[in-house]
Amino acid sequence: MDEVSMIGLDLAKGVFQVHGVDTTGDTVIQRQLRRGQMIGFFAKLPPCLIGMEACATSHYWARELTALGHEVRLLPPAYVKPYVKRGRKNDATDAAAICEAMASKGMTFVPVKTPEQQAGLMLHRARRLLVTQRTMLANAVRSHLAEFGIVEAPGEAGLGRLIPLAVDAADPSLPVAAREALAMLAAQLKDAEIKIEALDREILAWHRAEDASRRLATIPGIGPVIASTIVATVGDPSRFRTGRDFAAWLGLVPSQHSSGGKSVLGPITKMGDRYLRSLLVLGATAMLRRKTSGYGPWLASLLARKPARQASVALANKMARIAWAILAHGGIYRKPAAA
Repeated sequence: MDEVSMIGLDLAKGVFQVHGVDTTGDTVIQRQLRRGQMIGFFAKLPPCLIGMEACATSHYWARELTALGHEVRLLPPAYVKPYVKRGRKNDATDAAAICEAMASKGMTFVPVKTPEQQAGLMLHRARRLLVTQRTMLANAVRSHLAEFGIVEAPGEAGLGRLIPLAVDAADPSLPVAAREALAMLAAQLKDAEIKIEALDREILAWHRAEDASRRLATIPGIGPVIASTIVATVGDPSRFRTGRDFAAWLGLVPSQHSSGGKSVLGPITKMGDRYLRSLLVLGATAMLRRKTSGYGPWLASLLARKPARQASVALANKMARIAWAILAHGGIYRKPAAA
């Protein structure tokens, strides 16, 4: 046990796999632990380096093991996969792959989130789930009523005119069974909207309590939802050297295919946090649709050269870079002066 210098830990719901090596790379520990044995086992070990994949419960265990004096590093699962031996996919192989990947030079690690950061992200995850359910329920109400020839214009106004038909059953063409089913869907839709409004209030309160989030909200196209998501997701901005590194981490930079000295840029990589990337693109798209000025002649020049869809992604990239600069260097957004 005293010779252990590095451990790869494969997390699971009930059974955890431990793979430990010494300073020479030889395996000295290879065993399974139940959930209740985790704290007791690692409390007996001298401080060592522990690696885990950044997945469900990883941040919790990272905080617990750090409190015991160990150094914990979280690895992106995509970076661990190349180290898994082919044809031998099991927990023991995964733990060994984590240990090997952690020893690789140049490996990128995921920062451990605090309970406050995870709580803030939980508000956003719950809101996203409810928004998805609201969209599904609205589409269901529309499609079911369309089967009886009752159709309204797209948007909230049209849906607002359809809901009374589902709740009050004023239309005699609707059978009784259909009225009951539609009334249940309408009630569920209303309940989802109430819960989304409650989560919006919680997110706004979290945003107002964070100085960094309030400063990010000064950027055109970024409101409390996007600002609070960035602060809760990024954590320490110093882990990115430049704003471009942050944009690349979000997958907002072009993919590159180079061969024979010829470089071809393709669509964006779409790597990183999908939720945060989609929020930034939505914020940029809303700015273009509303024709909101805030980026000086740069945006006008971009729209003159690129289609609207490419312009919205480019604007999202710029918003991400500005957000990193504000997080890393402080201050608020200042509108560029006209040339």
